[in-house]
Amino acid sequence: MGLRKGLTILTLCLAFVLVMAACTKDNNAEPTPNTQTPASNNDASGSGGTDSRLEALGLDANLRFKETRKITVEIYDRGNDGGTPPEDNFYTDYIKEGLLRDHNIEVEFVPVPRWTEVEVINNLLAANQAPDISVTYSYPTIQAYANMGGVLDLNPYLEEYKDLLPDLWDLLTDSNIYWNQDPHTGTIWAIEARLAVLNRINTFVREDWLQKLGLEAPTTLQEFEDMLIAFRDNASLLLGDEADKMIPFSTSFDIGWRADHLLTSFVPNDITDKDIYVYGFDDRHFLLPNYKEGVRVLNKWYNEGLIWKDFSLYPAGDPTEDNLMKAGYVGAFIHNWDYPYRNGEDSIHANLQRLVGPDAAFVAVEPFPNDAGVYKKFLSGPIDRKIFFPATNDEPLASLLYLNWISKLENRLFLQFGEEGVTHEKLEDGSYKTLAATGEKIMNSPANIDYTLTINGLDLGDPDLTVKSIANGYAGVDKRYVEIAHRITTNQGRIGKNVNVGEIKSEAGQGQALKEKRDAILNRAVVAPPDQFDQIYDSGMEDYLRSGGQAIIDERRAAWEAVYGDKTMLD
Repeated sequence: MGLRKGLTILTLCLAFVLVMAACTKDNNAEPTPNTQTPASNNDASGSGGTDSRLEALGLDANLRFKETRKITVEIYDRGNDGGTPPEDNFYTDYIKEGLLRDHNIEVEFVPVPRWTEVEVINNLLAANQAPDISVTYSYPTIQAYANMGGVLDLNPYLEEYKDLLPDLWDLLTDSNIYWNQDPHTGTIWAIEARLAVLNRINTFVREDWLQKLGLEAPTTLQEFEDMLIAFRDNASLLLGDEADKMIPFSTSFDIGWRADHLLTSFVPNDITDKDIYVYGFDDRHFLLPNYKEGVRVLNKWYNEGLIWKDFSLYPAGDPTEDNLMKAGYVGAFIHNWDYPYRNGEDSIHANLQRLVGPDAAFVAVEPFPNDAGVYKKFLSGPIDRKIFFPATNDEPLASLLYLNWISKLENRLFLQFGEEGVTHEKLEDGSYKTLAATGEKIMNSPANIDYTLTINGLDLGDPDLTVKSIANGYAGVDKRYVEIAHRITTNQGRIGKNVNVGEIKSEAGQGQALKEKRDAILNRAVVAPPDQFDQIYDSGMEDYLRSGGQAIIDERRAAWEAVYGDKTMLD
């Protein structure tokens, strides 16, 4: 039995146990979901330095617990070579010391593998062992356990303690705090972290190869394809004795993410907000109209030797593809908006310049206009990870004070930039410049995103300084590359809107299963012989829809029409 299959069975078994426990009142062997609700704050006096409300909460006037509280917090483990233990390092010490000093809260971090986070958090929830502050990108996972009594409704706590959480509210605003509030029940199973910068992905090509071949940066699909063919046909000129290692275009098993700009360029420009919502529950845009024609292009390229032939063999987190880029064998790829420039001395950019030469570099390009000639990018709303408290959390106030503490500007700036003179320097204009660090002060994720749970991306409290600091943030990289990437990634973007129609029950528990099915369909379709492409894609889609996709589409459409009627566009 494979590990994944074993975990799936374990998850189902544990989930069943949780359901049975919730249904059996006298079963004392299982933990009881926390049904505590905050006391009313009507008795807060707020006078004379004595606040009876704070007293009742066990807090002093500085919001410090009189008796030490203990909480556990989820932290992603990315398994970085040369990194530090994610649960025990310089930055976790900073947080632990700060929470103990300011609120008398002891913090223990619980590592969860980044690349299998949904499976692992499922298992932890089913076993009543999820950290007090948990996080996932999968809202259906949270909803599924909320329906079983396994997740705290945050709404009463947020209402009661709002005045104690000014930094959390300032950062997230009502928009992100109430983003998931059910319009029918008022429940909030998770709050949304803030995506401070909407930069998402980019298409990159080797600028030095364009110059060697006398090519302009491609601005259309045909020009991009011609460029890939030129890379392939001039492998000896570009790579010499290593011509057989030529990879004109690289992608990964996650086709939906790694080819998004190409694939979504086939979506009609006039697609409505309603259709984006109804078909958009897959975050790779898999079900949007005409998406298949983009996959057909990838199938053609694969069969013409333009795509890395082994792309589907390597799982998430495997460094093989990055190493091929670093070695200089890859001509183009689509990835996170700043991907070549990340990781300081170990970045793709730094390795290329050491191994190939100072002119070797990837530059962002914009080659995929849609049917209206628009370089449309489907951008997220200003939301990121979903933060929730499992029902086993018996310290909701301490947990919220934790979130407030890491949302405080001075604390998140320290976590994002580290120590002055070690991991950053302050420039005369007030902006920050990141310095490459090694040893105990290395960051395991860009700008310590895994520790700044309530924000993804830089926000210095000043938009001008923020942009300057972003451009400064890539040691050893010419600012020109970052500025181009920063400009292109959101150009002509369509920002996601909050469609709040309440729970879609058919999504519960389907997220991971449909994600894996989608990836498998796309991988098989890309590598299929051309004459079998339609059969493989269509049969895969039929299976996807039968496996729960169609039920979600139908329920979403009905929910939209119940709330918005005949409207197809939101205000």
